[in-house]
Amino acid sequence: MSVSVRDALRMAALYVVLSFLWLVLSEWVLRGMTDNDLALTVGRQINVVVWVLLSALLIFVSRARLLNFIGVGARLRSEDRERLRMAAAVFDSTLEGVLVTDRNGLIVHVNRAFMRITGYHQDEVLGQRPSKFKSGRHGAPFYQQIYATLAEKGEWSGEIWNRRKSGEIYPQWQTICAIRDDSGELTHYVAVFSDISAIKHSEQELAYLAHHDPLTGLPNRLLFSDRAEQALAAAQANKRGCALLLLDLDHFQSINDSLGHTIGDQLLKLVGERLQEQLGSGVTLARLGGDEFAVLLEGCQQVAQAATTAQGILERLRQPFAFEGQQLFIGASIGISLFPSDALSAEQLLRNADSALFKAKSNGRACYALYTEELTAHAQHRVETAGELRRALAQEELRVFYQPVHDLFTGSMVGVEALVRWQHPERGLVPPGEFIPIAERTGLIVDIDAWVLRQACRQMVQWQAEGRVLDFVAVNLSSRLFGQRGLYRQVAEVLDETGLDPALLELEVTESAVMEDPEVALEQLHRLRELGLRLAIDDFGTGYSSLLRLKRLPVQKLKIDQGFVAGLPNDEDDIAIVRVIIALARSMGMQVHAEGIEQAEQARLLLEQQCDLGQGYWFGRPVAAENLRWS
Repeated sequence: MSVSVRDALRMAALYVVLSFLWLVLSEWVLRGMTDNDLALTVGRQINVVVWVLLSALLIFVSRARLLNFIGVGARLRSEDRERLRMAAAVFDSTLEGVLVTDRNGLIVHVNRAFMRITGYHQDEVLGQRPSKFKSGRHGAPFYQQIYATLAEKGEWSGEIWNRRKSGEIYPQWQTICAIRDDSGELTHYVAVFSDISAIKHSEQELAYLAHHDPLTGLPNRLLFSDRAEQALAAAQANKRGCALLLLDLDHFQSINDSLGHTIGDQLLKLVGERLQEQLGSGVTLARLGGDEFAVLLEGCQQVAQAATTAQGILERLRQPFAFEGQQLFIGASIGISLFPSDALSAEQLLRNADSALFKAKSNGRACYALYTEELTAHAQHRVETAGELRRALAQEELRVFYQPVHDLFTGSMVGVEALVRWQHPERGLVPPGEFIPIAERTGLIVDIDAWVLRQACRQMVQWQAEGRVLDFVAVNLSSRLFGQRGLYRQVAEVLDETGLDPALLELEVTESAVMEDPEVALEQLHRLRELGLRLAIDDFGTGYSSLLRLKRLPVQKLKIDQGFVAGLPNDEDDIAIVRVIIALARSMGMQVHAEGIEQAEQARLLLEQQCDLGQGYWFGRPVAAENLRWS
């Protein structure tokens, strides 16, 4: 039976009140009964005895209940102390980290697991706020949601990333509870958390194993199919193309049969590594199983690009593989399928590439084939041309032709533009439209541009020595060469080597090349301008440049694209565009240069609109330096 202090006090008060009432009542009764002294004396004696007995009874009862209260209280305190000892033991021995804050969010207690997991000692965190451990991976809305859930439900559980003392960011599974007293007032917050880094790592390993080939570490068929679907969806949205190359090693089974599967597996790993080196990081390469690999080329706009990649793979794999002092040679066959011309889904693309692969094997292996015969022949021609172009550059089959540029006001020749031509030993003069696009795709255009620049500067120096007066020689810079950081140094070396006055050299950059990365282009143009040469924007009107960027460019000339000149003098739209470009250039203090002039009427209209310079078949075709007419 449990008692309280209130019960004991109530019993004592009852004792005092009853005692007082008994004395008053008994005295009044005795006085009213008789005035006899003997009777009064006997009555008072009886009263005292009764009072004493009643007092003893009340004292006994009160004492018993008080002792009972004291005994129960002692037992309660003993049990509470035991429970506190057990709670403290659990608090410090649990593997989960525990953090306790007061109602204001200040840390008041942590356990040993907290210190082990976070690396912080207790003295370093007491009085601090839990925000000290923020990882930075969660935004304000994340924490606002936690506080809202605590306010509504009194508890929150979930995954959260925090930071250890070492700076390492790690994942936790955390539960936060709001603690309230008997009256419902908030007193503390308790957070219990577990370090789930190992679980996360295991999940990542399982996910990796589910999506990657265990032998080569490349994506497997499942991951490749998923990436292909995503790539095709993006290509369709952006109206771009993709290509899938399916590669199969030729006669690989014979290696397994003769040298064993261990050597075969090592060879597959080396093939995967060599393909990764060849293709780079921007291409998806996968091993689909056995000796079959797949390559996904995103943003593949031309058949020739896919064919060039396939040819590069074949050439790379023809190089021997070294195994314990001996060399192994392996060939490959490749099937190519294109999106969207051949297929509209990843599954269909893979199926068509497999059909093309079968065709390549049927053609004798060690080659590639496209899904359509016509494209195969076309691509092979492009690849053959690229190979011959490399040889042409090495064997000096390229030539520089010069097309005159005339002053429209005086009619005199004031400059020339250097243009590359290919004098093929068997095919004769190859049109630039046939080999320039191939040179751009294969990267050979960088070497060609550098070669043309050097030849043009030498020729200009020779003309100056012969007394030939020209204001400038113009050289085109491809977007590939213009994007190279070493262009400034390369141009400076050519000027120093040839001795050409920089003021006589004009470099032309297409508007689209400038717009690829305007800030980098601005820096590049300023550095080139520091050399003292002239700068021109070629094909103006086709690159969507803004006036804000244009006015910042250190250029002296705008060249009107020949596509706008071709419609003159009859096309009203072309006339309007030409007028605007001329007015814009003149307002910004630039010269205007029109390309593609083939008729006298075109030159006349441009002159009327105050165009400064003209170039085109009307004035002269590109010719070798010795055939240039000076009069």
